[in-house]
Amino acid sequence: MEYRSLGRTGVTVSPLCLGAMMFGPWGNDDREDATRIIHRALDAGINFVDTADVYSGGVSEEIVGMALEGRRDDVFLATKFFMPMNEDDPNQRGGSRRWIMREVENSLRRLNTDYIDLYQVHRPSPDTDVEETLGALTDLVRQGKVRYIGSSSYSGSQIVEAQWASRDRHLERFVTEQPPYSILVRGIEEDVLPAVQRHGMGTLTYSPLGGGWLSGRWRKDAASAPASSARPSARFDMTSPANQRKLDIVEELAQLAEQAGLSLIELAIAFVINHPGVTAAIVGPRTIEQLETYLPAADITLSTDVLDRIDQLVAPGVTVNPDDNSYGAHELTPHARRRPRP
Repeated sequence: MEYRSLGRTGVTVSPLCLGAMMFGPWGNDDREDATRIIHRALDAGINFVDTADVYSGGVSEEIVGMALEGRRDDVFLATKFFMPMNEDDPNQRGGSRRWIMREVENSLRRLNTDYIDLYQVHRPSPDTDVEETLGALTDLVRQGKVRYIGSSSYSGSQIVEAQWASRDRHLERFVTEQPPYSILVRGIEEDVLPAVQRHGMGTLTYSPLGGGWLSGRWRKDAASAPASSARPSARFDMTSPANQRKLDIVEELAQLAEQAGLSLIELAIAFVINHPGVTAAIVGPRTIEQLETYLPAADITLSTDVLDRIDQLVAPGVTVNPDDNSYGAHELTPHARRRPRP
């Protein structure tokens, strides 16, 4: 497995990052099995692990901490904060100094470590000054509890704003961004990836399989498609023309993968990590069998012909179903759009 530079940090990481969201009650609640998956990933050459405090209410971090015992120094460990950790307490969430200083201690305890390599803001906040968040994170870096800081699901303008704030206020800067990216969700190619590259940041993308759409799980056969009653989100509403279009594209991609001698999963993940602006793709297996289907993609280089055909199916910068975009969403809320006077 060939390693890559994480922006301009001097750190090198694997092109696949092991995502731990499915470890715990949200996915695989067998801690020993989850530990085996983590160890298999490390043995295969993955040296990058990403989790978050909110995943299974902290259980994911506990499992990762247990699995890394004795191997902690071999891993570039990332976690995130921001999402609500107590629905009854409005201050146990967000990007305030008060919460960051408290929650980093909780994550350090759950991860059973003295330091976090990459501490990321899980989402931007329209209600919190970016200087507030950056100031607290800067103090954590200076205290040695955090090595680097990053953002997740920021829009291009938010990335630039944070970089300028760091420069003007002499604060630590975000060295990574974590956006959604797949063949079906290419919106970040328009502004996020250019902004990240311009500022020398690393990019670890999530959902390379498009939330399961590119896993081969759902095809045109109605019996295999997700039922909207089980998946009420607009992302999985099968009455949506955009989602019907996604099914059509998946059929074409499956044929393309077969012609290229690849599985659909390998094609999907290889597409992501073949982009020059992407450092690593986060893969989040629930089982060791799923992990095994992801690993070969790390060594696949797609031909120009294959990439051109993908561009014909989904044009660069296009997200087939806009509901799949999960970054900068507040910037286009109804009150932010121009509307005719009543």
